[in-house]
Order: sequence, then C-alpha cells, then structure tokens
Amino acid sequence: MKYAIGFFALACSIALAQTSPSRPPITGISHIAVYAADPSAEQHYYVDLIGCEKRPDPENPQGARYYVNSTQFVEVLPLADRSSHNRLDHLAYKTTSAENLRLYLKSKGVDVPASVNKTSDGSRWFDIKDHEGNTVQFVQPPAHPQPVKAPNLVGHHIIHVGMLVHSREKEDTFYRAILDFKPYWFGGMKPDKIDWVSQQTPESHDWLEYMLNIQPNATPKTIGVMDHMSLGVEKMPDAIAALERNHCDGPNCTKSQMGRDGKIQLNLYDPDLTRVEFMEFKPSGKICCSPILGKAPSETEDR
Repeated sequence: MKYAIGFFALACSIALAQTSPSRPPITGISHIAVYAADPSAEQHYYVDLIGCEKRPDPENPQGARYYVNSTQFVEVLPLADRSSHNRLDHLAYKTTSAENLRLYLKSKGVDVPASVNKTSDGSRWFDIKDHEGNTVQFVQPPAHPQPVKAPNLVGHHIIHVGMLVHSREKEDTFYRAILDFKPYWFGGMKPDKIDWVSQQTPESHDWLEYMLNIQPNATPKTIGVMDHMSLGVEKMPDAIAALERNHCDGPNCTKSQMGRDGKIQLNLYDPDLTRVEFMEFKPSGKICCSPILGKAPSETEDR
C-alpha cells in the first residue's frame, strides 16, 4: 500500500510540474516611460541632444517614442498631475512571449490582466504591479522591428534602468524569486552603506538598479536622479564629442566622473529632471563595495 501511495504522490508531482507554466526568457530592457510637462522641450532633448529617432506611440496616441535601437526606446507621456514630483510612469522589459509570461506570473500568484494587448507595430504587452506597487510592463517586440535611423545618436543600447525602492527584501521576492533576475553589483556612497543594488535580467546583461535610502521629502531633482535610464558607450570621450556635435552646451555635457562600480559615467537631465546617464560598458577604475558578478553588456547586444 505504501508503495502505491508513494507512486501516486510522485505521479501527482510530475503532473503538476508538467501543467505549471514555465517562465519564457526575459531578454533585456524594453523602455522607460516618463511624464513631460512640455512635450516640445522633451523632443528637443531626446532628438536634438541625445540623437534618438522620434516615432508615434502605438500604445498611447498622446505620447511619443524616442528610439535608441529597434527594440529599445524612451516613451514620453503628457503630464497629467502637475502637483506631483513623480515623472516615472513605468519600466519595461522584453520577453519572447508576453502571453506565456502572463500565464507564468499568474501561476505565481501575481495579479495579471485577463489578456495581453497588441499594438499596431505588432508588439504584445501587459502591465502588472511589483511588490512595492510600481508599474512594470513586459513587451514582446514585433517579429520584424523597424531599423532605427538616428545618425546623431550618442548611445545605442539602454544598459540599465533605475527606480526608487524602499525595501530591497520586498522587491527581491518579485524580481529575484519570481522573475529570476541575477545579482550584478551593489554599492553606496560610503563603503559600509548600500545605496544601489543592481540585478541583471535573466537572459541578457541589462540590469535594473534599486535606488535605496530616499528621503520622504526628496526634491524633484533627487527623484529624477533615482528614476533614470543609462545608455552604454564604449569610450566616454567619444560620447562627449558626440554631445558637443549635437550642440549640448550645458554644465553637465562634458562632466564625466568615475562611478563607484569603476565605470566612467556622465549625467544629463531632461526638462523634467529625469536623469539620462551615459556609462562605459566596462569598468576602468577601482570597483568599490562588491565584485561585479555578471558579464558586461555591449554596444551590439540590443541592435
């Protein structure tokens, strides 16, 4: 009898494993969506200074997309609440199957929509909330994405995005335990304090950066520093030269610095103070706080 019971339990576990959806690949960053008080000023910033290609937004006709390659872009949406300091709408990641990822997340107890959306460019997507209530979007790019024509573009690969995080542990239960994001690096302004935690997406070298230790009364500039995106560059002097050719003449246009992760970086801010960070792909200086655990992204990985 005990062998029969054991066989029955094994059969049930095998059947459960066969019916539980598996996670489809999550293949990097899709985009960051931000609000803008003045869309024309944002267009000048992203097209004239950064060099992106502007296209209509098939998800929101009132918005616009600024492409850095055929599957990565900045989505700029009209600002509805001018009393809010927040300019981040959502972060988005690419997947090979939006529907299979929706079913996988549902099997893990995540509140998901009843179906995925399909847009005119052929992409499929859906939104959920992470464990701190941030909107997260997953996008299945179109089968044949349109090449980007942007000869003045300074960087061609969004290598990471960052957002305010209040609890590293709470967010890890979503990004690490459910989505299988992988530890990449962590550090802080001081060696004994962790301010930033980077988690690479499961099937790419792009990463999400937790921006920790935000003060309750943070200014719009501070929030814009936290909620950001980063464009990878091979050599910072070449990026600075490209910015100069695009007539970037602000105080930050040539101000590079060595990051705590040993990578040279340069920070610009759009008209609504969202930070666009240019970062060299590989470290060239001393790495503080923790080792870098994953492989660095590259210029051609998302092109």
